[in-house]
Amino acid sequence: PPTEAPVLARPPQAQRGARAPPYRALEGDGIPKESSPFINSAEMDRGNIYEGKNMALFEEEMDSNPMVSSLLNKIANYTNLTQGVVEHEADEDSKRKEIKTPRMGTFIGVYLPCLQNILGVILFLRLTWIVGTSGVLESFIIVFMCCACTMLTAISMSAIATNGVVPAGGSYYMISRSLGPEFGGAVGLCFYLGTTFAGAMYILGTIEILLTYISPSAAIFKTEDADGEPEDMLNNMRVYGTCIVALMAIVVFVGVKYVNKFALVFLSCVILSIFAIYAGVIKTAFDPPDFPICLLGNRTLSRRNFDICAKFIEVNNETVTTKLWSLFCDNRSLNATCDEYFNLNNVTEIQGIPGIASGVLIDNLWSAYTDKGSIIEKKGHPSITGTEETKIGGLPYVFTDIMTYFTMLVGIYFPSVTGIMAGSNRSGDLRDAQKSIPTGTILAISTTSFIYLSCIVLFGACIEGVILRDKFGEAVNGNLVIGTLAWPSPWVIVIGSFFSTCGAGLQSLTGAPRLLQAIARDGIIPFLQVSYFFQYFKCIYI
Repeated sequence: PPTEAPVLARPPQAQRGARAPPYRALEGDGIPKESSPFINSAEMDRGNIYEGKNMALFEEEMDSNPMVSSLLNKIANYTNLTQGVVEHEADEDSKRKEIKTPRMGTFIGVYLPCLQNILGVILFLRLTWIVGTSGVLESFIIVFMCCACTMLTAISMSAIATNGVVPAGGSYYMISRSLGPEFGGAVGLCFYLGTTFAGAMYILGTIEILLTYISPSAAIFKTEDADGEPEDMLNNMRVYGTCIVALMAIVVFVGVKYVNKFALVFLSCVILSIFAIYAGVIKTAFDPPDFPICLLGNRTLSRRNFDICAKFIEVNNETVTTKLWSLFCDNRSLNATCDEYFNLNNVTEIQGIPGIASGVLIDNLWSAYTDKGSIIEKKGHPSITGTEETKIGGLPYVFTDIMTYFTMLVGIYFPSVTGIMAGSNRSGDLRDAQKSIPTGTILAISTTSFIYLSCIVLFGACIEGVILRDKFGEAVNGNLVIGTLAWPSPWVIVIGSFFSTCGAGLQSLTGAPRLLQAIARDGIIPFLQVSYFFQYFKCIYI
Protein backbone atom coordinates (compact mmCIF):
# COMPACT_ATOMS: atom_id res chain seq x y z
CA PRO A 1 0.00 0.00 0.00
CA PRO A 2 1.24 3.51 -0.64
CA THR A 3 2.74 5.33 2.32
CA GLU A 4 1.19 8.56 3.50
CA ALA A 5 3.11 11.70 4.47
CA PRO A 6 2.77 13.12 7.96
CA VAL A 7 -0.52 14.96 8.34
CA LEU A 8 -0.23 18.61 9.38
CA ALA A 9 -3.47 20.27 10.37
CA ARG A 10 -4.16 23.68 8.87
CA PRO A 11 -4.79 26.23 11.62
CA PRO A 12 -7.94 28.36 11.50
CA GLN A 13 -5.86 31.48 11.06
CA ALA A 14 -5.13 30.46 7.49
CA GLN A 15 -8.59 31.56 6.44
CA ARG A 16 -8.07 35.00 8.02
CA GLY A 17 -5.10 35.87 5.84
CA ALA A 18 -2.33 34.26 7.92
CA ARG A 19 0.38 32.23 6.31
CA ALA A 20 -0.90 28.79 5.54
CA PRO A 21 0.90 26.00 7.32
CA PRO A 22 1.90 22.85 5.53
CA TYR A 23 -1.11 20.87 4.24
CA ARG A 24 -1.89 17.23 3.69
CA ALA A 25 -0.38 15.70 0.59
CA LEU A 26 -0.92 12.35 -1.08
CA GLU A 27 1.75 10.30 -2.77
CA GLY A 28 1.24 8.79 -6.13
CA ASP A 29 -0.76 11.49 -7.95
CA GLY A 30 0.89 14.62 -6.58
CA ILE A 31 -2.44 16.46 -6.44
CA PRO A 32 -3.14 18.19 -3.18
CA LYS A 33 -6.41 17.41 -1.49
CA GLU A 34 -7.66 19.79 1.12
CA SER A 35 -10.01 19.10 3.97
CA SER A 36 -12.62 21.54 5.13
CA PRO A 37 -15.46 21.39 7.61
CA PHE A 38 -17.72 22.86 4.88
CA ILE A 39 -17.28 19.74 2.74
CA ASN A 40 -19.67 16.88 3.39
CA SER A 41 -17.93 14.32 5.54
CA ALA A 42 -19.92 11.41 4.07
CA GLU A 43 -18.69 12.21 0.58
CA MET A 44 -15.20 12.50 1.98
CA ASP A 45 -15.50 9.04 3.54
CA ARG A 46 -16.63 7.51 0.26
CA GLY A 47 -13.91 9.33 -1.56
CA ASN A 48 -11.28 8.02 0.77
CA ILE A 49 -12.04 4.49 -0.37
CA TYR A 50 -10.50 5.14 -3.82
CA GLU A 51 -7.63 7.31 -2.61
CA GLY A 52 -4.25 6.10 -3.70
CA LYS A 53 -5.65 3.17 -5.67
CA ASN A 54 -4.99 2.27 -9.30
CA MET A 55 -8.30 3.02 -11.10
CA ALA A 56 -7.37 0.78 -14.03
CA LEU A 57 -8.53 -2.16 -11.96
CA PHE A 58 -12.11 -0.84 -12.15
CA GLU A 59 -12.34 -0.20 -15.90
CA GLU A 60 -14.52 -3.28 -16.62
CA GLU A 61 -16.94 -2.31 -13.89
CA MET A 62 -17.18 1.22 -15.20
CA ASP A 63 -17.88 -0.03 -18.73
CA SER A 64 -20.80 -2.11 -17.49
CA ASN A 65 -22.38 0.91 -15.83
CA PRO A 66 -24.90 2.97 -17.90
CA MET A 67 -22.65 5.65 -19.27
CA VAL A 68 -24.06 8.58 -21.25
CA SER A 69 -23.35 7.05 -24.66
CA SER A 70 -24.91 3.68 -23.83
CA LEU A 71 -27.93 5.40 -22.30
CA LEU A 72 -28.51 7.46 -25.42
CA ASN A 73 -28.11 4.34 -27.57
CA LYS A 74 -30.77 2.52 -25.54
CA ILE A 75 -33.13 5.47 -25.84
CA ALA A 76 -32.63 5.59 -29.60
CA ASN A 77 -33.35 1.86 -29.96
CA TYR A 78 -36.43 1.94 -27.75
CA THR A 79 -39.57 0.48 -29.35
CA ASN A 80 -43.11 0.36 -28.02
CA LEU A 81 -44.19 -3.18 -28.93
CA THR A 82 -47.39 -4.77 -27.66
CA GLN A 83 -46.75 -8.15 -29.21
CA GLY A 84 -44.68 -9.69 -26.41
CA VAL A 85 -41.10 -10.68 -25.92
CA VAL A 86 -41.07 -13.73 -28.15
CA GLU A 87 -42.20 -11.95 -31.31
CA HIS A 88 -39.90 -9.00 -30.63
CA GLU A 89 -36.86 -11.24 -30.17
CA ALA A 90 -37.73 -13.24 -33.27
CA ASP A 91 -38.02 -10.04 -35.26
CA GLU A 92 -34.69 -8.74 -33.92
CA ASP A 93 -32.97 -12.06 -34.67
CA SER A 94 -34.28 -12.00 -38.21
CA LYS A 95 -32.88 -8.51 -38.66
CA ARG A 96 -29.48 -9.56 -37.36
CA LYS A 97 -29.27 -12.63 -39.58
CA GLU A 98 -30.19 -10.57 -42.67
CA ILE A 99 -31.74 -13.47 -44.53
CA LYS A 100 -32.08 -12.65 -48.19
CA THR A 101 -35.76 -13.33 -48.93
CA PRO A 102 -38.12 -11.67 -51.42
CA ARG A 103 -39.04 -8.35 -49.83
CA MET A 104 -41.89 -6.59 -51.58
CA GLY A 105 -43.28 -3.12 -51.13
CA THR A 106 -46.80 -1.74 -50.86
CA PHE A 107 -47.64 -1.72 -54.57
CA ILE A 108 -46.40 -5.18 -55.55
CA GLY A 109 -46.98 -6.97 -52.27
CA VAL A 110 -50.38 -5.66 -51.13
CA TYR A 111 -52.14 -3.36 -53.61
CA LEU A 112 -51.91 -5.55 -56.71
CA PRO A 113 -52.86 -8.87 -55.01
CA CYS A 114 -55.89 -7.26 -53.37
CA LEU A 115 -56.87 -5.60 -56.63
CA GLN A 116 -56.55 -8.86 -58.51
CA ASN A 117 -58.59 -10.85 -55.98
CA ILE A 118 -61.40 -8.30 -55.83
CA LEU A 119 -61.66 -7.73 -59.58
CA GLY A 120 -62.45 -11.33 -60.38
CA VAL A 121 -65.09 -13.57 -61.80
CA ILE A 122 -68.07 -11.67 -60.31
CA LEU A 123 -67.30 -8.48 -62.24
CA PHE A 124 -67.17 -10.11 -65.65
CA LEU A 125 -69.69 -12.95 -65.32
CA ARG A 126 -72.27 -12.10 -62.66
CA LEU A 127 -72.43 -8.34 -62.10
CA THR A 128 -74.70 -7.72 -65.10
CA TRP A 129 -77.08 -10.43 -63.87
CA ILE A 130 -77.12 -8.90 -60.37
CA VAL A 131 -77.91 -5.46 -61.83
CA GLY A 132 -80.72 -6.81 -64.02
CA THR A 133 -82.29 -8.86 -61.23
CA SER A 134 -82.11 -6.43 -58.30
CA GLY A 135 -82.18 -3.19 -60.28
CA VAL A 136 -79.69 -0.36 -60.24
CA LEU A 137 -80.79 1.04 -56.87
CA GLU A 138 -80.72 -2.20 -54.92
CA SER A 139 -77.51 -3.30 -56.68
CA PHE A 140 -75.94 -0.04 -55.56
CA ILE A 141 -77.05 -0.81 -52.00
CA ILE A 142 -75.65 -4.37 -52.20
CA VAL A 143 -72.23 -3.22 -53.42
CA PHE A 144 -72.10 -0.31 -50.99
CA MET A 145 -72.93 -2.58 -48.04
CA CYS A 146 -70.28 -5.12 -48.96
CA CYS A 147 -67.62 -2.50 -49.67
CA ALA A 148 -68.39 -0.67 -46.42
CA CYS A 149 -68.08 -3.94 -44.52
CA THR A 150 -64.67 -4.66 -46.01
CA MET A 151 -63.51 -1.08 -45.47
CA LEU A 152 -64.37 -1.26 -41.76
CA THR A 153 -62.58 -4.59 -41.57
CA ALA A 154 -59.52 -3.14 -43.27
CA ILE A 155 -59.47 -0.19 -40.86
CA SER A 156 -59.59 -2.52 -37.87
CA MET A 157 -56.89 -4.70 -39.41
CA SER A 158 -54.75 -1.61 -40.01
CA ALA A 159 -55.07 -0.60 -36.37
CA ILE A 160 -53.71 -3.99 -35.31
CA ALA A 161 -51.04 -4.12 -38.02
CA THR A 162 -49.59 -0.75 -37.02
CA ASN A 163 -49.45 -1.77 -33.35
CA GLY A 164 -46.52 -4.18 -33.58
CA VAL A 165 -44.51 -6.63 -35.63
CA VAL A 166 -46.49 -8.61 -38.24
CA PRO A 167 -44.52 -11.73 -39.23
CA ALA A 168 -45.69 -14.50 -41.56
CA GLY A 169 -49.28 -15.49 -40.92
CA GLY A 170 -50.88 -12.16 -41.70
CA SER A 171 -54.48 -11.77 -40.64
CA TYR A 172 -54.48 -14.92 -38.49
CA TYR A 173 -51.46 -13.72 -36.57
CA MET A 174 -53.06 -10.36 -35.89
CA ILE A 175 -56.35 -11.94 -34.76
CA SER A 176 -54.70 -14.49 -32.49
CA ARG A 177 -52.47 -11.88 -30.84
CA SER A 178 -55.40 -9.54 -30.26
CA LEU A 179 -58.21 -11.91 -29.21
CA GLY A 180 -56.14 -14.82 -27.96
CA PRO A 181 -54.97 -18.08 -29.56
CA GLU A 182 -58.31 -19.86 -29.05
CA PHE A 183 -60.34 -17.25 -30.91
CA GLY A 184 -57.52 -16.82 -33.39
CA GLY A 185 -57.41 -20.53 -34.17
CA ALA A 186 -61.17 -20.76 -34.70
CA VAL A 187 -61.31 -17.67 -36.91
CA GLY A 188 -58.09 -18.66 -38.68
CA LEU A 189 -59.44 -22.06 -39.67
CA CYS A 190 -62.64 -20.52 -41.03
CA PHE A 191 -60.60 -17.97 -42.92
CA TYR A 192 -58.34 -20.70 -44.31
CA LEU A 193 -61.33 -22.68 -45.55
CA GLY A 194 -62.88 -19.53 -47.02
CA THR A 195 -59.68 -18.71 -48.89
CA THR A 196 -59.47 -22.28 -50.18
CA PHE A 197 -63.07 -22.29 -51.43
CA ALA A 198 -62.51 -18.87 -52.98
CA GLY A 199 -59.69 -20.42 -54.99
CA ALA A 200 -62.12 -23.14 -56.13
CA MET A 201 -64.63 -20.46 -57.16
CA TYR A 202 -62.02 -18.65 -59.26
CA ILE A 203 -60.91 -21.89 -60.92
CA LEU A 204 -64.49 -22.81 -61.82
CA GLY A 205 -64.93 -19.31 -63.25
CA THR A 206 -61.82 -19.88 -65.36
CA ILE A 207 -63.26 -23.09 -66.77
CA GLU A 208 -66.66 -21.51 -67.47
CA ILE A 209 -65.03 -18.70 -69.44
CA LEU A 210 -62.84 -21.18 -71.32
CA LEU A 211 -65.60 -23.59 -72.33
CA THR A 212 -68.41 -21.07 -72.82
CA TYR A 213 -66.78 -18.07 -74.50
CA ILE A 214 -63.25 -18.96 -75.66
CA SER A 215 -63.34 -22.53 -76.95
CA PRO A 216 -66.65 -24.41 -76.64
CA SER A 217 -65.23 -27.22 -78.78
CA ALA A 218 -62.67 -28.01 -76.06
CA ALA A 219 -65.37 -29.62 -73.91
CA ILE A 220 -64.69 -33.29 -73.25
CA PHE A 221 -68.26 -34.23 -72.33
CA LYS A 222 -70.86 -33.17 -74.88
CA THR A 223 -74.51 -33.95 -75.40
CA GLU A 224 -77.20 -32.96 -77.85
CA ASP A 225 -79.90 -32.90 -75.19
CA ALA A 226 -80.39 -29.51 -73.55
CA ASP A 227 -81.38 -31.15 -70.27
CA GLY A 228 -77.99 -32.85 -69.99
CA GLU A 229 -75.90 -29.71 -70.47
CA PRO A 230 -75.57 -28.87 -66.74
CA GLU A 231 -74.31 -32.37 -65.96
CA ASP A 232 -71.83 -32.29 -68.84
CA MET A 233 -70.54 -28.89 -67.72
CA LEU A 234 -70.08 -30.27 -64.20
CA ASN A 235 -68.03 -33.20 -65.51
CA ASN A 236 -65.93 -30.87 -67.66
CA MET A 237 -65.28 -28.67 -64.64
CA ARG A 238 -64.11 -31.70 -62.67
CA VAL A 239 -61.58 -32.72 -65.31
CA TYR A 240 -60.32 -29.26 -66.27
CA GLY A 241 -60.44 -28.08 -62.66
CA THR A 242 -58.11 -30.86 -61.54
CA CYS A 243 -55.62 -29.98 -64.29
CA ILE A 244 -55.70 -26.25 -63.54
CA VAL A 245 -55.29 -26.83 -59.79
CA ALA A 246 -52.24 -29.01 -60.49
CA LEU A 247 -50.67 -26.33 -62.72
CA MET A 248 -51.32 -23.57 -60.19
CA ALA A 249 -49.93 -25.72 -57.39
CA ILE A 250 -46.70 -26.17 -59.34
CA VAL A 251 -46.38 -22.41 -59.85
CA VAL A 252 -47.00 -21.75 -56.15
CA PHE A 253 -44.56 -24.50 -55.17
CA VAL A 254 -41.80 -22.94 -57.27
CA GLY A 255 -42.00 -19.70 -55.30
CA VAL A 256 -43.92 -16.54 -54.57
CA LYS A 257 -41.58 -14.58 -56.83
CA TYR A 258 -42.92 -16.36 -59.89
CA VAL A 259 -46.49 -15.90 -58.68
CA ASN A 260 -45.82 -12.17 -58.63
CA LYS A 261 -44.46 -12.28 -62.18
CA PHE A 262 -47.59 -14.03 -63.43
CA ALA A 263 -49.75 -11.72 -61.37
CA LEU A 264 -48.37 -8.61 -63.07
CA VAL A 265 -49.22 -10.01 -66.50
CA PHE A 266 -52.70 -11.11 -65.44
CA LEU A 267 -53.49 -7.84 -63.70
CA SER A 268 -52.40 -5.79 -66.71
CA CYS A 269 -54.95 -7.70 -68.80
CA VAL A 270 -57.64 -7.01 -66.18
CA ILE A 271 -56.88 -3.28 -66.16
CA LEU A 272 -57.02 -3.17 -69.95
CA SER A 273 -60.40 -4.93 -69.83
CA ILE A 274 -61.80 -2.37 -67.40
CA PHE A 275 -60.61 0.50 -69.58
CA ALA A 276 -62.21 -1.25 -72.57
CA ILE A 277 -65.55 -1.32 -70.71
CA TYR A 278 -65.43 2.43 -70.01
CA ALA A 279 -64.40 3.12 -73.62
CA GLY A 280 -67.28 1.00 -74.90
CA VAL A 281 -69.76 2.88 -72.72
CA ILE A 282 -68.55 6.19 -74.15
CA LYS A 283 -68.83 4.76 -77.67
CA THR A 284 -72.48 3.74 -77.16
CA ALA A 285 -73.43 7.40 -76.70
CA PHE A 286 -73.01 8.04 -80.45
CA ASP A 287 -72.58 4.57 -82.04
CA PRO A 288 -74.37 1.70 -80.21
CA PRO A 289 -73.36 -1.84 -81.23
CA ASP A 290 -75.66 -4.07 -83.27
CA PHE A 291 -76.84 -6.56 -80.67
CA PRO A 292 -80.38 -7.75 -81.57
CA ILE A 293 -82.75 -9.61 -79.25
CA CYS A 294 -85.78 -11.58 -80.39
CA LEU A 295 -89.01 -11.19 -78.40
CA LEU A 296 -92.31 -13.02 -78.73
CA GLY A 297 -94.76 -10.60 -77.16
CA ASN A 298 -92.80 -9.56 -74.08
CA ARG A 299 -91.04 -12.92 -73.66
CA THR A 300 -87.36 -13.34 -74.50
CA LEU A 301 -86.47 -16.09 -76.97
CA SER A 302 -83.30 -18.18 -77.00
CA ARG A 303 -81.36 -17.78 -80.26
CA ARG A 304 -79.57 -21.14 -80.06
CA ASN A 305 -82.10 -23.03 -82.25
CA PHE A 306 -83.03 -20.46 -84.90
CA ASP A 307 -81.39 -17.63 -86.81
CA ILE A 308 -84.19 -15.48 -88.26
CA CYS A 309 -86.36 -13.55 -85.79
CA ALA A 310 -89.66 -13.84 -87.71
CA LYS A 311 -92.57 -16.22 -88.13
CA PHE A 312 -92.31 -16.33 -91.91
CA ILE A 313 -90.41 -14.60 -94.70
CA GLU A 314 -90.88 -13.86 -98.39
CA VAL A 315 -88.76 -15.97 -100.74
CA ASN A 316 -89.29 -15.55 -104.49
CA ASN A 317 -92.68 -13.89 -103.88
CA GLU A 318 -93.71 -16.84 -101.76
CA THR A 319 -94.40 -16.89 -98.02
CA VAL A 320 -92.19 -19.42 -96.29
CA THR A 321 -92.23 -20.27 -92.60
CA THR A 322 -89.01 -20.01 -90.63
CA LYS A 323 -87.34 -22.38 -88.21
CA LEU A 324 -88.87 -20.40 -85.35
CA TRP A 325 -92.31 -21.38 -86.69
CA SER A 326 -91.45 -25.06 -86.48
CA LEU A 327 -90.42 -24.66 -82.82
CA PHE A 328 -93.94 -23.47 -81.84
CA CYS A 329 -96.00 -25.39 -84.42
CA ASP A 330 -96.37 -29.06 -85.27
CA ASN A 331 -95.19 -28.62 -88.90
CA ARG A 332 -93.78 -26.03 -91.32
CA SER A 333 -97.04 -25.31 -93.20
CA LEU A 334 -99.00 -22.09 -92.69
CA ASN A 335 -102.10 -23.94 -91.53
CA ALA A 336 -100.26 -25.88 -88.83
CA THR A 337 -101.44 -26.05 -85.23
CA CYS A 338 -99.33 -23.66 -83.15
CA ASP A 339 -98.98 -22.56 -79.58
CA GLU A 340 -101.74 -20.15 -78.50
CA TYR A 341 -99.36 -17.49 -77.22
CA PHE A 342 -97.41 -17.76 -80.47
CA ASN A 343 -100.57 -17.09 -82.49
CA LEU A 344 -101.71 -14.11 -80.38
CA ASN A 345 -98.42 -12.19 -80.23
CA ASN A 346 -96.01 -10.78 -82.76
CA VAL A 347 -92.31 -11.45 -83.03
CA THR A 348 -90.22 -8.29 -82.63
CA GLU A 349 -86.51 -7.56 -82.57
CA ILE A 350 -84.96 -4.92 -80.33
CA GLN A 351 -81.42 -3.81 -79.59
CA GLY A 352 -79.86 -5.37 -76.51
CA ILE A 353 -77.41 -2.48 -75.99
CA PRO A 354 -79.27 0.71 -76.97
CA GLY A 355 -76.61 2.98 -75.47
CA ILE A 356 -76.13 5.32 -72.57
CA ALA A 357 -78.29 8.04 -74.17
CA SER A 358 -81.31 5.78 -74.76
CA GLY A 359 -82.94 6.33 -71.36
CA VAL A 360 -83.07 2.61 -70.53
CA LEU A 361 -81.73 3.44 -67.07
CA ILE A 362 -85.26 4.35 -65.94
CA ASP A 363 -86.51 0.85 -66.77
CA ASN A 364 -83.60 -0.81 -64.95
CA LEU A 365 -83.87 1.14 -61.70
CA TRP A 366 -86.21 -1.32 -59.96
CA SER A 367 -85.84 -4.99 -59.12
CA ALA A 368 -87.31 -7.94 -61.02
CA TYR A 369 -87.08 -10.93 -58.68
CA THR A 370 -88.54 -14.17 -60.05
CA ASP A 371 -89.00 -17.81 -59.13
CA LYS A 372 -87.07 -20.68 -60.62
CA GLY A 373 -88.17 -21.58 -64.14
CA SER A 374 -89.85 -18.24 -64.88
CA ILE A 375 -89.68 -16.70 -68.35
CA ILE A 376 -87.60 -13.54 -68.65
CA GLU A 377 -89.98 -10.81 -69.81
CA LYS A 378 -89.51 -7.21 -70.90
CA LYS A 379 -91.36 -4.69 -68.77
CA GLY A 380 -93.85 -2.49 -70.58
CA HIS A 381 -93.75 -4.43 -73.85
CA PRO A 382 -97.18 -5.34 -75.36
CA SER A 383 -98.25 -8.90 -74.72
CA ILE A 384 -101.48 -10.91 -74.97
CA THR A 385 -101.82 -13.87 -72.63
CA GLY A 386 -103.82 -16.85 -73.83
CA THR A 387 -106.13 -19.10 -71.86
CA GLU A 388 -103.71 -22.02 -71.69
CA GLU A 389 -100.16 -22.21 -70.48
CA THR A 390 -99.04 -25.63 -71.64
CA LYS A 391 -95.74 -26.91 -73.04
CA ILE A 392 -93.87 -23.85 -71.84
CA GLY A 393 -90.92 -25.96 -70.72
CA GLY A 394 -90.24 -27.26 -74.22
CA LEU A 395 -90.46 -23.90 -76.02
CA PRO A 396 -87.38 -21.77 -76.84
CA TYR A 397 -87.84 -19.23 -74.08
CA VAL A 398 -85.12 -17.93 -71.79
CA PHE A 399 -85.83 -19.22 -68.28
CA THR A 400 -84.37 -18.31 -64.89
CA ASP A 401 -82.31 -21.09 -63.35
CA ILE A 402 -82.76 -20.17 -59.66
CA MET A 403 -85.14 -18.22 -57.45
CA THR A 404 -83.80 -14.72 -56.78
CA TYR A 405 -84.19 -12.39 -53.80
CA PHE A 406 -82.15 -9.65 -52.13
CA THR A 407 -80.20 -11.62 -49.52
CA MET A 408 -79.33 -14.31 -52.05
CA LEU A 409 -77.77 -11.72 -54.34
CA VAL A 410 -75.81 -10.33 -51.38
CA GLY A 411 -74.43 -13.82 -50.78
CA ILE A 412 -73.48 -14.18 -54.45
CA TYR A 413 -71.73 -10.82 -54.66
CA PHE A 414 -69.98 -10.77 -51.27
CA PRO A 415 -67.19 -13.28 -52.19
CA SER A 416 -65.93 -10.77 -54.74
CA VAL A 417 -64.91 -8.30 -52.01
CA THR A 418 -63.27 -10.82 -49.67
CA GLY A 419 -59.94 -10.49 -51.45
CA ILE A 420 -58.84 -7.73 -49.06
CA MET A 421 -56.74 -10.25 -47.09
CA ALA A 422 -54.60 -11.19 -50.09
CA GLY A 423 -51.94 -8.67 -49.09
CA SER A 424 -51.96 -9.35 -45.34
CA ASN A 425 -51.66 -13.10 -45.94
CA ARG A 426 -48.26 -12.46 -47.52
CA SER A 427 -46.94 -10.41 -44.62
CA GLY A 428 -43.86 -12.63 -44.38
CA ASP A 429 -42.73 -11.42 -47.81
CA LEU A 430 -43.26 -7.70 -47.18
CA ARG A 431 -40.43 -5.28 -46.54
CA ASP A 432 -42.45 -3.20 -44.08
CA ALA A 433 -45.70 -4.96 -43.21
CA GLN A 434 -46.77 -2.31 -40.72
CA LYS A 435 -46.80 0.32 -43.43
CA SER A 436 -47.72 -1.72 -46.51
CA ILE A 437 -50.76 -3.61 -45.20
CA PRO A 438 -52.89 -0.56 -44.19
CA THR A 439 -51.91 1.58 -47.17
CA GLY A 440 -52.22 -1.07 -49.87
CA THR A 441 -55.43 -2.63 -48.55
CA ILE A 442 -57.36 0.62 -48.12
CA LEU A 443 -56.24 1.89 -51.54
CA ALA A 444 -57.30 -1.37 -53.19
CA ILE A 445 -60.74 -1.28 -51.54
CA SER A 446 -61.26 2.34 -52.58
CA THR A 447 -60.25 1.61 -56.19
CA THR A 448 -62.40 -1.48 -56.61
CA SER A 449 -65.40 0.09 -54.86
CA PHE A 450 -65.35 2.92 -57.39
CA ILE A 451 -65.09 0.45 -60.27
CA TYR A 452 -67.99 -1.71 -59.07
CA LEU A 453 -70.30 1.19 -58.24
CA SER A 454 -69.62 2.95 -61.53
CA CYS A 455 -70.10 -0.26 -63.52
CA ILE A 456 -73.51 -0.81 -61.91
CA VAL A 457 -74.74 2.58 -63.10
CA LEU A 458 -73.18 2.20 -66.56
CA PHE A 459 -74.56 -1.30 -67.13
CA GLY A 460 -78.04 -0.19 -66.13
CA ALA A 461 -77.82 2.83 -68.44
CA CYS A 462 -76.57 0.96 -71.53
CA ILE A 463 -78.02 -2.58 -71.56
CA GLU A 464 -81.60 -3.84 -71.81
CA GLY A 465 -83.04 -5.45 -68.69
CA VAL A 466 -83.85 -8.76 -70.39
CA ILE A 467 -80.21 -9.13 -71.41
CA LEU A 468 -79.02 -8.24 -67.93
CA ARG A 469 -81.24 -10.94 -66.41
CA ASP A 470 -80.09 -13.53 -68.95
CA LYS A 471 -77.30 -15.14 -66.90
CA PHE A 472 -75.81 -17.38 -69.61
CA GLY A 473 -76.51 -15.24 -72.70
CA GLU A 474 -79.15 -17.53 -74.20
CA ALA A 475 -80.87 -14.64 -75.98
CA VAL A 476 -77.67 -13.58 -77.75
CA ASN A 477 -76.44 -17.01 -78.78
CA GLY A 478 -74.15 -17.43 -75.77
CA ASN A 479 -72.16 -14.24 -76.26
CA LEU A 480 -70.69 -12.34 -73.31
CA VAL A 481 -72.70 -9.16 -72.85
CA ILE A 482 -69.82 -7.13 -71.38
CA GLY A 483 -67.63 -8.27 -74.27
CA THR A 484 -70.09 -6.84 -76.79
CA LEU A 485 -70.29 -3.61 -74.81
CA ALA A 486 -66.50 -3.17 -74.63
CA TRP A 487 -64.36 -1.46 -77.22
CA PRO A 488 -62.52 -2.26 -79.47
CA SER A 489 -63.14 -6.02 -79.39
CA PRO A 490 -65.06 -8.52 -77.25
CA TRP A 491 -61.90 -10.60 -76.96
CA VAL A 492 -60.36 -7.97 -74.72
CA ILE A 493 -62.97 -8.74 -72.07
CA VAL A 494 -62.87 -12.50 -72.63
CA ILE A 495 -59.08 -12.72 -72.29
CA GLY A 496 -59.04 -10.23 -69.43
CA SER A 497 -61.69 -12.13 -67.46
CA PHE A 498 -59.88 -15.41 -68.09
CA PHE A 499 -56.58 -14.08 -66.78
CA SER A 500 -58.34 -12.34 -63.91
CA THR A 501 -59.79 -15.59 -62.62
CA CYS A 502 -56.46 -17.36 -63.11
CA GLY A 503 -54.59 -14.68 -61.18
CA ALA A 504 -57.13 -14.62 -58.35
CA GLY A 505 -56.88 -18.39 -58.06
CA LEU A 506 -53.08 -18.14 -57.79
CA GLN A 507 -53.37 -15.51 -55.07
CA SER A 508 -55.77 -17.73 -53.09
CA LEU A 509 -53.50 -20.76 -53.41
CA THR A 510 -50.58 -18.60 -52.26
CA GLY A 511 -52.26 -17.20 -49.15
CA ALA A 512 -54.14 -20.26 -47.87
CA PRO A 513 -51.09 -22.53 -47.19
CA ARG A 514 -49.26 -19.73 -45.39
CA LEU A 515 -52.29 -19.20 -43.19
CA LEU A 516 -52.49 -22.91 -42.32
CA GLN A 517 -48.75 -22.95 -41.63
CA ALA A 518 -49.11 -20.11 -39.13
CA ILE A 519 -51.96 -21.94 -37.36
CA ALA A 520 -49.90 -25.13 -37.16
CA ARG A 521 -46.85 -23.26 -35.85
CA ASP A 522 -48.78 -22.00 -32.84
CA GLY A 523 -49.69 -25.56 -31.83
CA ILE A 524 -53.35 -24.72 -31.20
CA ILE A 525 -54.61 -27.72 -33.18
CA PRO A 526 -52.39 -30.77 -32.48
CA PHE A 527 -53.08 -32.78 -35.62
CA LEU A 528 -51.80 -29.91 -37.80
CA GLN A 529 -48.29 -30.29 -36.41
CA VAL A 530 -45.81 -32.40 -38.35
CA SER A 531 -44.59 -34.14 -35.20
CA TYR A 532 -48.12 -35.36 -34.58
CA PHE A 533 -48.13 -37.26 -37.87
CA PHE A 534 -44.76 -38.84 -37.16
CA GLN A 535 -45.94 -40.01 -33.74
CA TYR A 536 -49.16 -41.32 -35.26
CA PHE A 537 -47.39 -43.37 -37.92
CA LYS A 538 -44.86 -44.55 -35.35
CA CYS A 539 -47.65 -45.88 -33.15
CA ILE A 540 -49.17 -47.63 -36.15
CA TYR A 541 -45.81 -49.16 -37.02
CA ILE A 542 -45.24 -50.37 -33.47
